Amino acid sequence: MKHHPNEKFCELGIAVIKTEAEAIASLADRIDNQFADACRTLLSCQGRIIVLGMGKSGHIGNKIAATLASTGSPAFFVHPGEASHGDFGMITEKDVILALSNSGETSEILLILPLIKRLGIPLITLTGKHNSTLAQAADINLDVSVSKEACPLGLAPTSSTTAMLAMGDALAIALLEVRGFTAEDFAFAHPGGNLGRRLLLRIEDIMRTDDAMPRVLTGTAVSNALMEMTQKGMGMTTIINPNGKLLGVFTDGDLRRAIDNGIDIHKTIIDTIMYTHCKTITAHMLAAEALHIMETFKITSLLIVDNDHILQGAVHLHDILRAGVA
Repeated sequence: MKHHPNEKFCELGIAVIKTEAEAIASLADRIDNQFADACRTLLSCQGRIIVLGMGKSGHIGNKIAATLASTGSPAFFVHPGEASHGDFGMITEKDVILALSNSGETSEILLILPLIKRLGIPLITLTGKHNSTLAQAADINLDVSVSKEACPLGLAPTSSTTAMLAMGDALAIALLEVRGFTAEDFAFAHPGGNLGRRLLLRIEDIMRTDDAMPRVLTGTAVSNALMEMTQKGMGMTTIINPNGKLLGVFTDGDLRRAIDNGIDIHKTIIDTIMYTHCKTITAHMLAAEALHIMETFKITSLLIVDNDHILQGAVHLHDILRAGVA
């Protein structure tokens, strides 16, 4: 095994990056009417976009299918080898085929080509050779050829697969824009991710209600209000009337100020020292918006009310952070 200095490794790495960057840059000149036709065909698909590819092209195909699906264009990957052993049954007359093959001569795809033609469904191909069998059979062929692979032996698919991936992303994002796909739509496709939580999680999903919510009736002594604060652990309690209407809030900070002023907590009624201009929100508000309000006003709790100002719940900063909204 040869031992090279660090500079040699860096030199080789830079060469690969530059070669692949050039391969991607060359694709810009091929975004033409053929590309537009491909987008139009994919956009009009009433079924699913079926992505095919073998070997490294298959790995790229898997990623393209996932990107399409997560950006509003229903798609899934079918392994060409498995397609000829039963999986072709997953493909319907409403689908569109997106086939990837650098050589355009991938035998597993060519084997099922007659079946694709028999179904009469559109065939879009991404190939490196425009005169190949697959390219010639396609309704639309997108040229993803590269001048050379980044592999010094010219054998390992590197630049060619990078070009395929970039073209697949170009198709997906072009479709996203035309569909009017929104950030909230993206969140629905990624409910477990950070973006999904920020755009989907609402206060009603995490707020404390009923016995978990600190509340006392108007006319309650401060000492009893303190017991409620201690039991519920939110650093505050709400004050409501017998109909449940929110009248005010009393916090740890209010308690410290009351003690500094020499107030007798056993004789003082909470109504006389509660804060009446508390921040309220609706249950349907996004948790991310509630967090923004907390950060803006430097508060740790928000109260949830309905249109009649009836108290529905309370949410603490920790509730939002535990839900992964940050």
